[in-house]
Amino acid sequence: MSAWRAIFQREFSSYFATPVAAVFLVVFLFLAGIFTFSMGGLFDRGQADLRPFFQFVPWLFLFLAPSLSMRLWSEERRLGTIEILTTLPLGITQAVAGKFLAAWLFALVGLALTFPLWVTVSWLGDPDQGAIVAGYIASAMVGGLFLGIGGLVSAMTKNQVIAFVVTVVLCFLSLLTGFPVVLEFFRGWLAPSAIDLIAGVSVMTHFSSLMRGVIELRDLVYFATAIAALLAATALVIDWRKSG
Repeated sequence: MSAWRAIFQREFSSYFATPVAAVFLVVFLFLAGIFTFSMGGLFDRGQADLRPFFQFVPWLFLFLAPSLSMRLWSEERRLGTIEILTTLPLGITQAVAGKFLAAWLFALVGLALTFPLWVTVSWLGDPDQGAIVAGYIASAMVGGLFLGIGGLVSAMTKNQVIAFVVTVVLCFLSLLTGFPVVLEFFRGWLAPSAIDLIAGVSVMTHFSSLMRGVIELRDLVYFATAIAALLAATALVIDWRKSG
């Protein structure tokens, strides 16, 4: 327990030791405001809810999560410190968990700083508080999943730019498969069971379900299982390439 906590504390504090924290948080909040008010029309809709914000959260994390995850392991491999890390008295799984949780908590700090939006809609009307809580849970899950993808990609390369680009592409594909236009494209030449499978593995399908305020066990299990699988795969990759 103390081993992964040490990694977690080191990684989390490192974000605030550089301008990374300020840049990430400022960009995240700025884009959140642009999407919510300009593109989402929060005031123009005449409804007291945060749907205009939550519907853009996956697209915010599409670029911001890879910017956090690209350095998780690629920098360690580039500098050769991954060999030192893996010889310390802790398991690779603990190191992976510590680094991931530090990045996830930092992303959640940015998400938590959007609370003025919640205060605003609560002041303007009588929103469904349960739906807002569900929306934040869904947003946190998407951020964690994208960071899991980014961590796995980062473990495969020493180049942070490559890690960033590949992660963006993979996260984009995981969102794209849930859109009706994509499912309709496959519907013409795939069996209905295959279409249901594609829709079932889409991040957008489960995110949209939670965003509507319906917290179902299957959606939580989907995100938890996906994140756990990505972390396990990351540990295997690091163990395989730690001397590479």
